Amino acid sequence: MRIAVTLALLALSFCAQAELQLSAEEHARILTHGPWPPATRHDATNRVSGRREAIALGERLFFDPRLSGTGSVLCASCHVPFRHFQDARAKAFGLAEGDRNTPTLVNVGLYRWYGWDGAHDSLWSQSLRPLLDAREMRSSPAHVATLMRTHYAADYERAFGRPASADDDALFVDAGKALAAFQETLTSGRTPFDEFRDALERSDLSAAARYPLAAQRGAALFAGKALCSTCHAGPAFTNGEFAPTGAREPARQEAVRRLKASPYNLLGRYNNDPAGPGAAATRALEPGEADAGAFRVPGLRNVALTGPYMHDGRYATLREVVRGHSPVDLSSGERDELVVFLRSLTDISQLQ
Repeated sequence: MRIAVTLALLALSFCAQAELQLSAEEHARILTHGPWPPATRHDATNRVSGRREAIALGERLFFDPRLSGTGSVLCASCHVPFRHFQDARAKAFGLAEGDRNTPTLVNVGLYRWYGWDGAHDSLWSQSLRPLLDAREMRSSPAHVATLMRTHYAADYERAFGRPASADDDALFVDAGKALAAFQETLTSGRTPFDEFRDALERSDLSAAARYPLAAQRGAALFAGKALCSTCHAGPAFTNGEFAPTGAREPARQEAVRRLKASPYNLLGRYNNDPAGPGAAATRALEPGEADAGAFRVPGLRNVALTGPYMHDGRYATLREVVRGHSPVDLSSGERDELVVFLRSLTDISQLQ
């Protein structure tokens, strides 16, 4: 779906632009936010990650309401494709309202921890969570396994290379792995920022100058004074970890305890890479005081399309986020330039 984010919103008139002087540190940090798109990668903990047949099965399951215990909601009820795989609500609503904002699934395959509080250590285990949540899909391993045997036996055998005769829990996990294989294909495209960043890297000042001056100033702020890139680092604009949000809740500490106790974590029997770095990272996790009020740092690509914002949906607009979530004092003009920069992280295909 195209949105009415116009280039006029992103830009000052090109003829009014002057050359922006970046510090060496700002220049270097801007370059760390690329290149884009990233190289294709597969999840070693999921043996069907990247497999065409598993992707096809996962896509069918994603849009099948029969996965839910009531037969009335589906994964796409909250992760709506035309809303960039979120739902535009402050808090998710499946069978009832939840506690958290629905994050977009675009670029979700690049994450390291899953859920706002990081209670899951793989995309496939995170994909199981809403199935079991009474407020979301109110399903069960037995229900999902019966669906797989009854309606997806041939698809399952093509994807996993074995008949759908495993026990309920194993089939349930494999449904999560197929769902994860599909979600890994949801990646965002090139943006005006990427064109600017790549022009800087090759020292093409003429091409770099095509990027609106307000966005250039916002990029310099993002990488410098505003300290945004400290957490929103790298090509996906997230360091993949957790940061304090001002919330007074021990969600992250509790999430670590739940993760370590989960039968679906990377320390359990369903991990297809038990000697890999994922299991080692989970094994090393311990809840700490520094985790109080901390939530996962979201990626910012296409952020202009995925409000409301924060784990609890407290901010309706990017202007509210910049005003309420900045760690430093910024002038009104600087906040405006940051918003222009954030809008420039929108896929070119979505601009008109």
